[in-house]
Formats: sequence, structure tokens, C-alpha cells
Amino acid sequence: MSTSTSALPLSSISIQQLYGLLQPITVPNTSPNAKFTNWSGTFTCSPLAVFEPETELQCELILELARREGRVVRAVGVGHSPSDLACTTGYMLRTTKLDKLLEVHADKRYIIAQAGITLDALHAELTSHGLAMINVGSISDQTLGGIVTTATHGTGIKYGVISTHVMGLSLLLADGSRVFCSPQERPDLFTASICGLGSTGLILTVTLEVEPAFRLKEVQQTFQFHECVRSLDSLITASEHVRFWWFPAADTMRVSSADRTAEPVKPAGSWLWHSLIGFHVVQFLLFVARFILPLNVFIGRFASWLVSTKVIAIDDSFRIFNMECRYPQHTTEWAIPYENTKSCLYDLHDWLMREFSDPNGLRPHFPIEVRFSDSDDIWLSPSSGQKTCWIGIIQYKPYGFEVPYRLLFERFEAILCRHGGRPHWAKAHHLRPETLRRLYPRFDDFTRVLGSVDPRGMFRNEYVERHIFGKTGPGYHNRVFKRHAPSR
Repeated sequence: MSTSTSALPLSSISIQQLYGLLQPITVPNTSPNAKFTNWSGTFTCSPLAVFEPETELQCELILELARREGRVVRAVGVGHSPSDLACTTGYMLRTTKLDKLLEVHADKRYIIAQAGITLDALHAELTSHGLAMINVGSISDQTLGGIVTTATHGTGIKYGVISTHVMGLSLLLADGSRVFCSPQERPDLFTASICGLGSTGLILTVTLEVEPAFRLKEVQQTFQFHECVRSLDSLITASEHVRFWWFPAADTMRVSSADRTAEPVKPAGSWLWHSLIGFHVVQFLLFVARFILPLNVFIGRFASWLVSTKVIAIDDSFRIFNMECRYPQHTTEWAIPYENTKSCLYDLHDWLMREFSDPNGLRPHFPIEVRFSDSDDIWLSPSSGQKTCWIGIIQYKPYGFEVPYRLLFERFEAILCRHGGRPHWAKAHHLRPETLRRLYPRFDDFTRVLGSVDPRGMFRNEYVERHIFGKTGPGYHNRVFKRHAPSR
């Protein structure tokens, strides 16, 4: 872009000039990247155009074009969300080249990074400065902006969702203005944006609280389901970061307890589970079980046996926090008030035992992941106002092939809803504004902010229009971007 052109007010640039300036960052229609498919291969879309900006000015040009043409702009990172949260029929803005660590303030324990940086890259950058994120979810193949705008979480009953570590954001709003927001400056916009589903504006940079680099000592051991649930409160409070992996077919819980430590690194893990043999044998068995459903019970017990030994590992924090997602999958995850955890787990257990005892019952995969987070005051955070237990269920897609999951998820979600469940925003769910308004007391404050900063709806894709504004019709159905035909 020439200096003379970049110095012009955007309004004075002709539409032809805009097309020309955006051409170098526009993905050709013939490229496979002109279409979007999420990581799990469950949702796909064909945007009107896909842009890959490298500068903030290029982002401004994309928004200028969208304003003139009345188009929607949807930002997307690596596409790990297992829903259609990133999908659009308008313009798609890939943030993966806006991936720099801009400032490091080790003495004050914060950094400023572009929103498109992946957590994998951020971990490497922070390590070189002797720093680390305070808490991390199960995966790091996602962008910083993506985890902030969905209030993604790790685990630890005294640790909030990752958005609680955000100190400030710079945003490009729908009118083209660049603004900074924080708890002190434009606090409503800030609170709306740190779980805003990408609908308040384009996140350019994130000011993130960090801490000196640390190691975690993790102890993994297996308990019987009822033994684990009876001891729930003592288990959760005995360590900083606790999570469970539940293998229903074996009636066991794999408990991971991790604490900060100064002990030297000692990587460890289940050789059978993490080896190529374990990976490929399990995937092949899951494939065969598509045709012989009862085989899923054996596979669940086999997988539980693979990880049944007690394991102690000491490593860099993010290496302990992260886990291998293994195969593409369908997944749903819900957050419930912590005080409902025991009764919810017992209800889920009773339901699954009925399924297993029925020759024609459903056969879930494994594990069911159970994690915890502290309460927060973020308007749309599933942990807003309550200490939280997160429960997630999956159905793997061995070799990318479809498996039955819809009825399983419907029955799972019905139980979670009875216990005050709120869905993880990055994952597919069925709730609409009338229900969400009851679950989130500040829901109307959120929509008020959206109406203020984006009255025309430039950042409202089909997901936002459907779940936040209640739009209906063929173009807003929750399966409009579904990649495959419905599965049982």
C-alpha cells in the first residue's frame, strides 16, 4: 500500500481502490482456504470473501468495504470451536497473521499481544521472557482472541476463566474507530467484549496478566466413580488445578491434581495411552464400533485400563495443562453451579447405567471431562456469579467418519439443564434469547452494548443472530452450516 494512499481518509478511497488494496490479502476463490471448516470437521461455510490481513490498516480497509456494501464481517482464528460460531456467508477475516507479541512488562506481570497469536506461540514467547499464563485450557491450538471472546476456561476452583486475566483490549469498532477498553476505561464495552462472541468489534490486541514461569507437579490416579464423587469437595480443594476424566463403561474416574512446584522437570505419562499403538488401536476399534455399537463398552473399559496406573509428572505449566484431543469429535460442554455437581454427576451416572443395561441403548465414547472454575462478574461468562463445574461429553469421529451423537447429546443436555446448566459458548447448543435471558441477569446489558457500538450488526453472524437476537428461518437454523447429514 502506498504512503499516499494510506494517508487518505478511508471515506475518500473509491470502491475500486478498496478492491485493489485488499486484493493482496484476499484468498483466491480457487484456493481450498476460500472455504472454512472447523477443526473437528463438523461445520463448514463458503464466505463471500476471505481476507488474511497482516496490519491493522488492512483490517480498517476490510471494515470500510463491509460498511459500504452492508456486509457482515466475521473474525476467525484457527477454527477450533466445535460449533458454527466462526461461520458466515459474509466476509471472513482470518486473524492468524496478526500474531505478534508486542510488549512485555515482566516487572508488572502483563504483556500485550495481537489477538491472532496462538497460545502455542504465546507459550514459547512467554517462556523466553521467564513468564507464563496463569491458567490454560486443555488445548493451545487456538488464538488468544478466540479464548477471550468465548470465556474459555482451564481448571481450578480458585481460578477464573481465562478472560478474568484480561486487563484491557484494543478494538476496531463497526464505525472504523479504534478504541481501548478496560475495567476503568469504557468498562461496559470491556465486560461485554471479554465474553462477546466476536460481536462487539474486532479485537486487535489483548493486555493479559501473566506470572513468572512455573512448573506444575501433576498426580494422576484412578478412583471408582462413587468413591470419587463422595470425596468431591476434598479432592477439589486439595490441589490448585483438579480435573476428572470419567470412563462410564468402566465406572471409573481418572483424577488429575496439579500444583505449582520448584522440583526439577520429570515428564511422565502412560506409555500405552500416548504411544502410537494406543492411538491407532483405539481409533480402529472406534471405527469398528460404528457398525457394532456394543463394542463401545469394551473400548471404554480398555481405554480406562490403558491409563489406570498412578502417574506423577513435573513439567512446564502449559505442558501439564494441555492434553491431546486425539481424534476429530463432536462435543458439547455445559457449566453448572458447583453446589449442584454431586447431584448432577449422580443423575448422569444413573442415566448412563440405564443406557448400558438396555440392549438398544446409547453407547457413549470417553472420557467425560469434568473441570472447575471460580466465579466472575463477566456478563455472559458461564461462571458469572457462581463457582462452576464444567462437564463435557464427546463422540469421536474415527478417521473422520460420522458417529451417532445427537440423541446422546440431547439426553445429556436435558440433565445439565435441570441442574442450572449454561452452555460453553464455543460449542454447539440449542438455547435462544428467552432462555439465556433467564440464565444471565446481565443479558440485556450485553445486547444494549451491541446496539450502541454496532447498530447495523456488522459483527453479527448467523450464530450471534440466532442465539443472542433470536433470528429464525432457514438461514439461521443451528444446522445451516452443518457439514454432514443429521446423525442419530
